[in-house]
Order: sequence, then structure tokens, then C-alpha cells
Amino acid sequence: MNRREKIEAMLLDDPADTFLRYSLAMELRSEGNHQRSLAQLDELMREQPPCVPAFFMAGQQLVDLDRVDEARNALRNGIEQARNQGDTHAAAEMSDFLTTLGELGEL
Repeated sequence: MNRREKIEAMLLDDPADTFLRYSLAMELRSEGNHQRSLAQLDELMREQPPCVPAFFMAGQQLVDLDRVDEARNALRNGIEQARNQGDTHAAAEMSDFLTTLGELGEL
């Protein structure tokens, strides 16, 4: 059983576990299954409250896929969510990464 399969098995017991779902997205990314990874991250970003790290990881993955405009949007939304949740460290990390992409627009 590989790592992804182990995570999926654990999710059968607790399908709402945010950490496991995030871990699954990261494992899917490492396997090159970007579509499923980004779909998993999208679900995490839509939760209440949203999973802040999902925005940053989606942004990074979208840049890797040369989908920079989508990455900028994910990062901008992530910065807003991080600030709303009082996570200034995550907001700063995403802001720094967004700066490297240029054409910031409004934060």
C-alpha cells in the first residue's frame, strides 16, 4: 500500500479530517495528478472556515502548471482568509510569493 492509499484508507474512517484531506492533495501533487490535487485543495478552500494552507499550496501548484493568473487569485483569496483568521504569518508568506509573480493588483 503506497502513501496515497494509506491516506485514502484513513479518510474512510474520518472523511472530514482536514489534515488528511490536505495530505491527500499533497500526495496527489507529488504523483503528478494535478487535477485531483487541485480539486481537493479547492474543496478545502471552500470549507468554513477555509483551510488557509490550501490557498498557498494551490497557488504554488498553479504556478508550476503555468497558470499564473489563477495562482494570483488563489493567493489573493488566501491572504484575505489568513487575515480574517488572524494568521499573519501565512498572509505574509502568500504576500511574498505573490510579489514574486508580479502584477499584484489589489491585495
